[in-house]
Amino acid sequence: MTVEELDANWPIVKKQVRSLRLPWIDQMTIRKRDPFQVLISCILSLRTQDKTTEAASRRLFQIARTPETLTKVPVGKIEKTIYPVGFYRVKAKRIREMSKEIAAKYGGRVPDTIEELLHLKGVGRKTANLVVTVGYNQDGICVDTHVHRITNRWGLIKTKNPTQTEFALREVLPQKYWKQINGNLVAFGQGICKPISPLCSQCQVSKACGKIGVKKSR
Repeated sequence: MTVEELDANWPIVKKQVRSLRLPWIDQMTIRKRDPFQVLISCILSLRTQDKTTEAASRRLFQIARTPETLTKVPVGKIEKTIYPVGFYRVKAKRIREMSKEIAAKYGGRVPDTIEELLHLKGVGRKTANLVVTVGYNQDGICVDTHVHRITNRWGLIKTKNPTQTEFALREVLPQKYWKQINGNLVAFGQGICKPISPLCSQCQVSKACGKIGVKKSR
């Protein structure tokens, strides 16, 4: 798939995604953009299924919705609240420490640049880009495993890991797609363009897909 073909097929992808389940973080920000809640939900989501992330986020934000209030919650209570997300003990300690730093160093306001967000312990490029795009509605390219897999499968780019994918997409992808690519391709990747045996028979952009690395499909 070339960039020109992406222009023609992107509206079709978005239309098909409307029949699929959007990631929890994208659903959450439809109602209200809250960079802190985006940040914490993203930390919880790492190596965790989306429905588990949603449930844990809802429970946690019922008891603490700001950095200042979260710093007052004991780590043990955070652990119990977010269980069974992956690595819940590590994440409980990390998000409490992160909340303290945001409250003390940034006056309770989550940084709004990728560079500054990366200074927070436990924040990588995926999380930083998600906070910037979804939390602050600014340009960035959030790349998770679905974005990495699908853009390589399409043949739009050729990279070995998500970090390479982000920078490759920054070079070739028109800026109008930057903020929307992650939410759409996560839903598309979970529902249609699956890691193993993708549902090519149901994919409405199958003809434009390079199917790079696809050995078996349905």
